[in-house]
Amino acid sequence: MPAFAGTDSPNPVSAASQPADTLDSLFEELKRERKDSQARRISERIWAKWRDSGSATTNLLMQWADKAVAEQKNSLALDLLDQVVVLMPEFAEGWNRRATLNYAMGNHGKSMSDIARVLSLEPRHFGAISGMAAILAASGNDELELRAWEQVLEIYPANRQAQTRIGELADKLAGSRI
Repeated sequence: MPAFAGTDSPNPVSAASQPADTLDSLFEELKRERKDSQARRISERIWAKWRDSGSATTNLLMQWADKAVAEQKNSLALDLLDQVVVLMPEFAEGWNRRATLNYAMGNHGKSMSDIARVLSLEPRHFGAISGMAAILAASGNDELELRAWEQVLEIYPANRQAQTRIGELADKLAGSRI
């Protein structure tokens, strides 16, 4: 399963150490960077910005939800994330985190609905698009999965997972057309 919640990244660079970073400038850097290790560092800075809601209450609810997931208390985590999206409906990462949990719980339809909300708020959310690709893969929709991974590469060209899956899917689809 792709890591689309952003919770598997090592400790992100703090916003204070990167004061000039804006999401737009980080995405520009990410698009230009071809080295995997450098691109990963840039993506971690993007994740750090996405995770900060700007609200202490929301950030605390997100931390509690992460703890509940780690303790396999998915119902509690879902309740907490429901509160996050009610309190801050414009906070894309709240929706993304809930999409990730819904995916993990096998609720692919709910996950896709949350992903749609994430992408309406942040169309460059490569984590959410990767999550969509995972759901499309699980449903066997190779052509749409391929398009999702291509969209990830438009945003994050050095993404190894997207590169690998595009190659695999292109080969599979080419073979099925012969």
